[in-house]
Amino acid sequence: MKAMKKWTLWIVVAVVAAVVAGWAGWRYVTSEYSGEPRWVYLPAGIDRAAVKDSLQAALGDFGSKVYNVYDRVAPDSVVARGAYRISSGERAKDVAARLFHRRQTPVNVTFHNIRTMDQLAARVGDQLELSAPQFLAACDSVLPAAGFRRPEYIAAFFPDTYEFYWTVTPEDAVERLLSYRNRFWNDDRRARAAALGLNPVKVATVASIAEEETLSRTERATVARLYINRLRKGMKLQADPTVKFAVGDFGLRRITAAHLRTESPYNTYIHAGLPPGPIRMAERATVEATLESRPHDYLYMCAKEDFSGTHNFATDYATHSRNAARYRRALDRRGIR
Repeated sequence: MKAMKKWTLWIVVAVVAAVVAGWAGWRYVTSEYSGEPRWVYLPAGIDRAAVKDSLQAALGDFGSKVYNVYDRVAPDSVVARGAYRISSGERAKDVAARLFHRRQTPVNVTFHNIRTMDQLAARVGDQLELSAPQFLAACDSVLPAAGFRRPEYIAAFFPDTYEFYWTVTPEDAVERLLSYRNRFWNDDRRARAAALGLNPVKVATVASIAEEETLSRTERATVARLYINRLRKGMKLQADPTVKFAVGDFGLRRITAAHLRTESPYNTYIHAGLPPGPIRMAERATVEATLESRPHDYLYMCAKEDFSGTHNFATDYATHSRNAARYRRALDRRGIR
């Protein structure tokens, strides 16, 4: 009888121990993150020790719990990769499952005020796992087949914020960005471009010059139409922003005769027609404004002498000369050489 009681007691103890252990284990795997949202980045080629270090560095003790759960369920051949945003209230087992199944958090990729492809590649490379050279190589792989020459590459993109997985391949990134641009260029917009005697890349080129030419968004359509007028008349564009691009100094405040002599296909004081491609990544709004620009007879423009960033427009050279003389005097007064 005593032996029976002893075995019963041991069974009860074992059951209780198992329940306590199970409860403790459940508490451990369902521990919730209580800190501020944090990102964990796990690049290609990372080993499991580095995964553990990354989780601990970003999430502290909770990160250790996540790794311990992940380490128990993930085979040795599986190594987590990707970008994961961990929010307050998430449980260790759920975060571990995300790592195991690579259910990443999409990241926002933003770029604005881009003048060159090198700038774009650097901006994208800073926000995704890919590198700037990989992005440029992908452009060389994808864009020519889509009809773009290298000087036109920047017309394949619009400045904006886009959602990607951090581990997206360079080719997929370029193709997706191009698809957003192509959606904008529907049949209606292509028809409006053709009515202006332009194609989408040429519209983007005109729009890029207009953006560089004026600080006023309300002026951009007027400026764009002025350059279209010049193109139609066979006049050189003589656009100062193209000279700045040719010189490689976007901060120039006064264009001199020496600048105007710079030999470059982008110098529209020397070469007739449009430059080989856009001189910046034009915004959708500016491209749309170019397509919707109202006809006018302006052929000349000069920055206003009040340095407001807006312009005096003229239909004849005599009026333009007077406008330009006032602006030059204003530059002299300010000592801008």
